[in-house]
Amino acid sequence: MSHSHERMILGITSRLCFALLPFTVLAQEKPNIVLIFTDDQGYGDVGCYGATGYKTPNLDQMAREGMKFTDFYVNCAVCSGSRAALLTGSHYQRVSMRPVLFPNSKMGLNPNEITVAEVLKERGYATACIGKWHLGHHPKFLPTNQGFDSYFGIPYSNDMWIDPTSKLADGVKLNQGMTAERIKSEKKRRNWVPLFRGEEVIEYPVDQATLTRRYTEETVKFIRKNQAKPFFVYLPHTMPHLPLYVGEKFKGRTKNKFGDIMEEIDWSVGEILKTLKDLSLDEKTLVIFTTDNGTRSGSSGKLRARKASIYEGGVRVPCIMRWPGKIPSGKVCSEVAATIDVLPTLAHLSGAKAPADRKIDGKNIWPLMQGLVDEKSPHEAYCLAYRGGSVRSGKWKFYPFAAGKSRKKKGSETKQPQTKWPQVQLYDLSADISETKNLAEEHPEVIERLKATYKNHLDDLKKNKRPPGRI
Repeated sequence: MSHSHERMILGITSRLCFALLPFTVLAQEKPNIVLIFTDDQGYGDVGCYGATGYKTPNLDQMAREGMKFTDFYVNCAVCSGSRAALLTGSHYQRVSMRPVLFPNSKMGLNPNEITVAEVLKERGYATACIGKWHLGHHPKFLPTNQGFDSYFGIPYSNDMWIDPTSKLADGVKLNQGMTAERIKSEKKRRNWVPLFRGEEVIEYPVDQATLTRRYTEETVKFIRKNQAKPFFVYLPHTMPHLPLYVGEKFKGRTKNKFGDIMEEIDWSVGEILKTLKDLSLDEKTLVIFTTDNGTRSGSSGKLRARKASIYEGGVRVPCIMRWPGKIPSGKVCSEVAATIDVLPTLAHLSGAKAPADRKIDGKNIWPLMQGLVDEKSPHEAYCLAYRGGSVRSGKWKFYPFAAGKSRKKKGSETKQPQTKWPQVQLYDLSADISETKNLAEEHPEVIERLKATYKNHLDDLKKNKRPPGRI
């Protein structure tokens, strides 16, 4: 038998086995889920993705014991849009989310949207959001009204300020000489942000150097409290978003503060994994580690550009998934997957149904997570409409604009003389991961195909757009 025939038979066998899973293994075991989501961490900011100058032993071990994704994408290169897509399984434009919300914003994630927490809650999961929310800070938009049983964290980015209309809890802890009267009368103070529990401010301004530790402690407490039933904890870390803050125990561990922060985040991952093992929950729990967009202060590795760019360094992110006994150890997946795939995948694994009354853009990537032979990405084309827009299809990355003309912030991309480039860009990522050689003129047939794909995507977003949440 030829090698190609063997691979074909193995592939068919794998798919047949997968088809039976919902009625056997998965029907009996609803996995616990821990979803860790860092802020502004680059593709090259984890040891197993090439980080240098600091160590991430727990994340590296996660990769050895699970699966590392090399071509994993977010839906928006900045905060709010990315988080909306993660939690709804839909493009952020489809749910009418702005790329970034501010403390004076009057909108948020529409409570009529169905989040992954709501999907899992229907299956009996205990749910918690612990960390940075950034999908609307007004009560109707907060996690407790979006499927989460509890919330502990900051409502938006750590470089922002407090909305003076925020509800203060009885016994709120006020630091730095702050008073309730001053909160209502003072002009905004950047980098002074409130800490919420539920829908109330319990501390202001929060000591940001303590957040990673406190988020970790809250997560461990939640896991211990809910160990007897399935649970879902969403842990969106505040760090390493600017301004950078690090816990006292990690100061000076490396040559710079960013490295210290990454070692503290790695410690946090280790504490959670240790808790799962101590409680004999290790093989019952899927742990996902990824980030919301590219970096501002870390490393993009070999990828072009950084946060806020549609180039790879802005939207391709590290992703590690671990579930002992279910996800094979030491595997690397180089197929295209994305944060929008989280909701339909977790719905499948929990035995839930993904929302059927609205369009969900994500796909079930459980076959990829299993490392099935010859399994391909469910995304024939992955489109992003952020800024100038892009399409990833197989090895190709297409941009419907000329280099330097995508209306990006100054410094967010490498500027090229207009005369040297056609009006569109096309890169072969299999041979040119850094996107240095524009092949648009050499492959007009690919350009025409992906132009049509992108236009259809924009038309679909316009046709099937859902209303925003407003106060």
